[in-house]
Amino acid sequence: MKRSIFTAIAAFFLVLLAGQSAYSSQQSFQGWLDDTRQEALRKGISPQIVNEALHSGLSPIQRIIELDRKQPEGKITFATYRERIVNAQRIAKGRQMMREHEALLNEVGAKYGVQPQYIVALWGIETNFGSNTGGFDVINALATLAYDGRRRQFFTDELMNALKILDQGHIKYSDMKGSWAGAMGQSQFMPSSFLAYAQDYDGDSHKDIWNTRADVFASAANYLSRSGWKGDERWGRLVELPSSFSRDLEGLDVKKSLAEWQRLGVRRANGKDLPIVEGMTASVVQPDGKGNSAYLVYNNYRVTMKWNKSTYFATSVGLLADAIAAY
Repeated sequence: MKRSIFTAIAAFFLVLLAGQSAYSSQQSFQGWLDDTRQEALRKGISPQIVNEALHSGLSPIQRIIELDRKQPEGKITFATYRERIVNAQRIAKGRQMMREHEALLNEVGAKYGVQPQYIVALWGIETNFGSNTGGFDVINALATLAYDGRRRQFFTDELMNALKILDQGHIKYSDMKGSWAGAMGQSQFMPSSFLAYAQDYDGDSHKDIWNTRADVFASAANYLSRSGWKGDERWGRLVELPSSFSRDLEGLDVKKSLAEWQRLGVRRANGKDLPIVEGMTASVVQPDGKGNSAYLVYNNYRVTMKWNKSTYFATSVGLLADAIAAY
């Protein structure tokens, strides 16, 4: 009996300890910051940048911790999401941006093999065409998340990447602003994506995704291009499914040729036959589930999901791009 009581007490305290935040169980923030400074120096970051960016005035931003832990109260439907993202105002603004930057977008699109409307659609969805890039100090945000510990290694790595960007001189520390999670600039790249894909398109020796639209467009196009984008294909299309369509055929894990989907009764939204392109495969996705809008999606849809692993996001990028291109 005593053994079982002690076991129960021990289990109780283990539950309590497990429930404590990583924030409260770690060393002091200043102690962690000292260790992080040393790690940055070992990785070759210059002392000047380490001293400037990891200064003693840094402290955890409680609002960021709250946002990181906040659980969604309920999942909205794709129909609601689409109405918010692919709305008349954003479509009109996207068409305006296409006209204003037509020459640059066509040049960038030709170089990277990415149709301009997709560059503009991503730009519009990520930051409302550069007007909402986030006002958080990126270094402080990443330091907060790395110290808090829920995803310690990921954010520690991103913090070191951000310091490397500063060390390379692409942006001043005081101007390195972004989202609460550390996504930066008009294309909302995490530091690792910046280092992998950002471009200095205007040749000024700075990869400026914050203020230089040539760099913003080229960086987004380079991301897509190097992720496998096909400039001669669309993202997908709205389709009609037969009443007998099996749910086993739905999802990105199921890939079939267009001819196979045609034989299975899939048709364009207007009821016409699918365009049959030899060697092209596709999948069927229904973001809101059976009985709702269905889309036949191609390679470029999968590439978009490398940017953001959400069917809501990828479908909305495609729909917005289609609407923008229709001007």
